[in-house]
Amino acid sequence: MQINQLLGLLVIATCVGISHGMSRAQVKKTMSLVKNQCMPKNSVTEDQVGKIEEGVFLEDRNVMCYVACIYKNLQVVKNDKLDMGLITKQIDALYPPELKEPVKKAVSLCIHSQDNYNDLCEKVFHASKCLYEKDPASFIFP
Repeated sequence: MQINQLLGLLVIATCVGISHGMSRAQVKKTMSLVKNQCMPKNSVTEDQVGKIEEGVFLEDRNVMCYVACIYKNLQVVKNDKLDMGLITKQIDALYPPELKEPVKKAVSLCIHSQDNYNDLCEKVFHASKCLYEKDPASFIFP
């Protein structure tokens, strides 16, 4: 039942986003539904993951897989890696207008950082960390 609610919310958010874009708070709230799904799946606590948006990336296997879970559920992972085309579509659909270009720029700078890793969890974790480092003001994470 929860996954259907999540998908429904993402569809609504996407429709709203296509015409207007969402506010930063709305994007974060939408992502928080995914957070609530991924935390128990990866046995992480709020203490471990609650400050990722502030740049606190604990290099712990469960945290890495939690980050990967977030991006997988946001449907931006294809063939076990972040996909630039899928990410661009989500940015265009969901992000506020003032964040779209800065976030796309950060993604273009960071997308290949995942190529240094073999494991999906490590790939997505380090690419996400790069996104924060390139543009902390535009980084949104639940």
